[in-house]
Amino acid sequence: MQEKNIRIVLIEDDPTICEGYTYLINEHTGYEIVNAYSSAEVALRKLKSVNPDLILLDIGLPGMSGIEAIRRIKLILPEVPIIILTVYESENMIFEALSHGVAGYLTKNCSPDKILDSIREVTIGGGSMSSNVARVVFSSFQKSESSPLSARETHIMENIANGMNRGQIANSLFITGETVKSHVKNIYKKLKVHSREDAIRTAKQHKLI
Repeated sequence: MQEKNIRIVLIEDDPTICEGYTYLINEHTGYEIVNAYSSAEVALRKLKSVNPDLILLDIGLPGMSGIEAIRRIKLILPEVPIIILTVYESENMIFEALSHGVAGYLTKNCSPDKILDSIREVTIGGGSMSSNVARVVFSSFQKSESSPLSARETHIMENIANGMNRGQIANSLFITGETVKSHVKNIYKKLKVHSREDAIRTAKQHKLI
């Protein structure tokens, strides 16, 4: 008896990437992309009727972000596993996705075999992460448990230490520049500092990032 294909929906806005993943997956026995959508809004209107076995979801989508889409998808198809497939590997983004109930988190530089293995693993009840994502998750447990910073503030502080400006941080977190400014003000207050340099030094010294 022929094994039933794993029916997959892909939500990805880049046509070239979408075409590449569709070809990759459909070329392998046991896997089938049944539909691909370029936005979460379109996918949410179609998902219930398609009723896939698994969803591959990008985060950086036009309109509604993939993070918000996870919550909406879970309301429609609560039992269907979701694997994030994205370029984003920041701690904040990873934990937001995991807290919303995704079964896997892969970055787009992982190998085709890893993607296929992850699909198979997740459909039988497992979970999967890219090795670089797993490193981010494990490293988070090595940080100070007594940090005064919230998860969002910690991520913003990490971005500051990596040289990102307010606009870049806002874009990466899908928030406004004013929201970033407010978070930075709170960070400085909690760390009792008055400059970017002092904040970075204090955060590293106390293992907050």
